[in-house]
This record gives sequence, C-alpha cells and structure tokens, in this order.
Amino acid sequence: MIAEKLAVLNNQNIADFATDKEARFGAKSKKKFWFGYKKHVSVDMQSGLINKVAITSAEVIDSKGFKNVMPKQGAVYADKGYCDKNVQMVAKANNLHLCAIKKNNMKGKNRDLDRFYSSIRAPYERVFAHCNKRTRYRGLVKNQFHAFMQTIAFNLKRLVVLMAKNSGLTVNHPAFIT
Repeated sequence: MIAEKLAVLNNQNIADFATDKEARFGAKSKKKFWFGYKKHVSVDMQSGLINKVAITSAEVIDSKGFKNVMPKQGAVYADKGYCDKNVQMVAKANNLHLCAIKKNNMKGKNRDLDRFYSSIRAPYERVFAHCNKRTRYRGLVKNQFHAFMQTIAFNLKRLVVLMAKNSGLTVNHPAFIT
C-alpha cells in the first residue's frame, strides 16, 4: 500500500510523508527536480545591493513570484523564467520595462538582444552565486526569515566594499572582493 503511494509521490500527497509540510517539488527542466523552496531576489543595478527577497514553495513558477520582488519603477533585467505573458502584463501594469531573456523556442527570439541583456545582468549574477542553495529550516516563515538575514549580511558586506571604493581603500578579504 505505501509502496503504491510512493510510486505516485507528488505535491498533492507529499504532506502525508514529508517532515516539512509546506515544501513542494519544483522543476527546472524535464530532468532537474528538487524538493523545498524557491528564492526570488531583486538586485539594485547601480549599487549591487539586494532590494527585495521572497521565498515561495518550489512549485511556484518564477513568473508568479515576480510580483513579490518587482521594483516600483525602472527596467527589470530578468532570466528566462520571467519571460511569459503573466510577467509582461504585471510589468506593464506597474509601468516597468521588462528586459527578459527569451527562451529558445519563443517567437521573436533575438540572440543579440539576449546577449546584451546577459552582459548587463552578469555583474549581478554573483549575488545568486554566493547564496546557499540548501534550506536549513522547516517551514516557509523560517526560510523567509533566513533569507532576510542572509540579505542583511550580504548588503553589509557590499556596503563595506562600496565605502572602501569611495574612499580609495582596498579590501583584501576574499568576502569583500567584487
């Protein structure tokens, strides 16, 4: 009986088996799955500081998490997860200019434009590279608090680098290298 239920383990019946009742299965592609949560981050393009961070369960697609981290104004340089019609409508309704990299199978794909968007996003991708990919806590609220504290620590380190650059000093500690 349990073996049959495990054969069809999905987001509808995971709460019966998992210790974290709020975590869900998410997919990045047809072959890459994970169980847990997804972090959505908004980074200021001028300073490199994190403006907003939101945690959702893993089954929430990127375009649904966009409304939690979208800025109040300006342009949004986003990856392929944010190139669907839902994000375009939300961005247009909030007077945002959406610069999302399009997926390969999308109509109107412009590789040169996507390469340009990628070059603008590249310096800020380090924000995501420095983040821990594993969750340590059970529950959405605890993971949101954890992400918030990580954001504060990241922003403090970034501010030290910015202050050092403005004063002409160099910071040689590996955590402060930009």
